[in-house]
Amino acid sequence: MRMRPTLSWTPTEDLPPGTTDLDQVTEALGGGGLLVLSGAGISTESGIPDYRGEGGSLSRHTPMTYQDFTASAHARRRYWARSHLGWRTFGRALPNAGHRAVAAFGRHGLLSGVITQNVDGLHQTAGSEDVVELHGSLARVVCLTCGTFTPRRELARRLEEANAGFDPVAAEINPDGDADLTDEQIGDFHVVPCAMCGGVLKPDVVFFGETVPPQRVEHCRTLVREAASLLVLGSSLTVMSGLRFVRQAAEAGTPVLIVNRDPTRGDRHAVTRVALPLGAALTAVAERLGIPVEDGTPPLAPSNG
Repeated sequence: MRMRPTLSWTPTEDLPPGTTDLDQVTEALGGGGLLVLSGAGISTESGIPDYRGEGGSLSRHTPMTYQDFTASAHARRRYWARSHLGWRTFGRALPNAGHRAVAAFGRHGLLSGVITQNVDGLHQTAGSEDVVELHGSLARVVCLTCGTFTPRRELARRLEEANAGFDPVAAEINPDGDADLTDEQIGDFHVVPCAMCGGVLKPDVVFFGETVPPQRVEHCRTLVREAASLLVLGSSLTVMSGLRFVRQAAEAGTPVLIVNRDPTRGDRHAVTRVALPLGAALTAVAERLGIPVEDGTPPLAPSNG
């Protein structure tokens, strides 16, 4: 029987304290062949909250599970109403200094790859290439009946047409793009079916309680085997989907380094945990290595005279 997903973790052992010393992270990056594993914490500076940090969304919000989504038309209506509203904000989020630093490390040949637990696409927007989206992407939608993939922007257009005037104010936006709405705000929101077969549409993301595709897991395991070191950025490693790669690296003798302000479930496997804000920490490491990081300023519009 499938159990409810693990949503929280409390340390049951004495963990080494965090540090503000970036020497080991700088050395690992400078040596090249480093594999990045990122979590929701790297996107908080882009305005997307994390799950478990201070003020994290799990303190007020239980994410949709795969079992609830597939079993209940009511749950799907609630999910798509909240996600549709959340997408308006989520889809406009911009990469922050942490994303831009990772992209800069990649451009300078220091990375062997990037695995992200996030579904926001901000690593790619910042310029990182060949990113493995462990939990999928909110930018795609899949039909559970015929398997057709479509862009999220197309579904957003159809939902706008089917729900004219739907414009509630959300209390919060969550890391999975879900907006906090009451049942009254959701009202009679209309869910649209697959345009190809009339089947049930689902975002192409791995919900809590759902299994990451085995071939994706194996690809990540290969990246871990080939990495010189593993750098975890902004993940509590509460769920096994990310923790297993930390354990794999540690068991193989591959150094694991973590940058996360709070303790993580992987701390005992790490040679260091840097307890600093990600954007500032990674920018500082880039400066030490002489690597320029784009400032993220949008280009100026051309003058008309």
